[in-house]
Amino acid sequence: MRCPTVAFALIAFCFSMSAKDRVPAPSLPHSFELGRLTHFDFGPPFDYYEVIVVRSISGGATIDRVILTPEGHECVAPAKVEVGSATTKESVASLLSSKNPCSIPEKTIRKELKRRRKGLVFSFAEVVMQVQCGAQSRLIRADILDRDMFGRAPNTPAHTSWTMQLLSSLDAAIGPGVMDKPVFAIPKANETATRDNGFPVLKDVASGKYDALFGQATPKPSEIYRTAQHRPPPPNVRFIDNGNLPPEGLVLPEYPPIAWLAQIEGVVSFKLDIDENGVPGNVDFESGHPLLQKWVQAVAKDWRFAKGPPRRDVPFKLEFSLNCHPTKK
Repeated sequence: MRCPTVAFALIAFCFSMSAKDRVPAPSLPHSFELGRLTHFDFGPPFDYYEVIVVRSISGGATIDRVILTPEGHECVAPAKVEVGSATTKESVASLLSSKNPCSIPEKTIRKELKRRRKGLVFSFAEVVMQVQCGAQSRLIRADILDRDMFGRAPNTPAHTSWTMQLLSSLDAAIGPGVMDKPVFAIPKANETATRDNGFPVLKDVASGKYDALFGQATPKPSEIYRTAQHRPPPPNVRFIDNGNLPPEGLVLPEYPPIAWLAQIEGVVSFKLDIDENGVPGNVDFESGHPLLQKWVQAVAKDWRFAKGPPRRDVPFKLEFSLNCHPTKK
């Protein structure tokens, strides 16, 4: 008759021991880092790397973001680094929707990552969160596939959906990001390299601190940063012959963007008729690429010359120089 009593006592003892040895769940984190590698099936560029660092402050949180774009074309689309910061009144807990990332089971993550093997995937974002869970630092991954990118799909898993919601909140706070970039970016001659002056997160990116967030991806963020510090010289346009009649107050516009993208350069020779008020009329082209001729045709009508007797067939030559030619790799 004592057997049930003994069995009950044993169960109670085991339960008390397991409760005593049970490790309490870590509290919600006060900070976290995200690495997001977005791949598009059109380009270049095809890939964009983002490092997002979120920290608690009194009354809200700070969000720092670094976007790193690998080199697409060394002369037209060199590697690029962009930085941005924002402060939000939302707490870290609110941004996380009060969900503790430390409590997400590894089994759930592995199961969601298997989705990528089913069906074709053209564009995607690989997202890795780094968060301190007690004494350990944990990396938590989610794959946002093309079918998820513009909103939760019927089969978007719960963890992936939560990650999308978190990223949406961060993007809304800090401003336009990768998804807002044009499909084909027009190069700009006045862009300079972004350095780590006064931006600690960028210094950490340069040192390789966040490379691990991007797994086996190449190049690494630190490599992109180093490449982006060496920008090619911009192209330029200059007169090599103005028929001893230079336009007054002329400032030549920037290199034609489409010609720059197409890597077109050379000399355009033409003759210009100028009336007694110094206003140009007919343009007669002798040589030069048709795209560059169209640019000259458009800008020459705004030139003005010294007043005087009408002048016909005044010779001009403009040289378009790219100043950069791709090296063979």
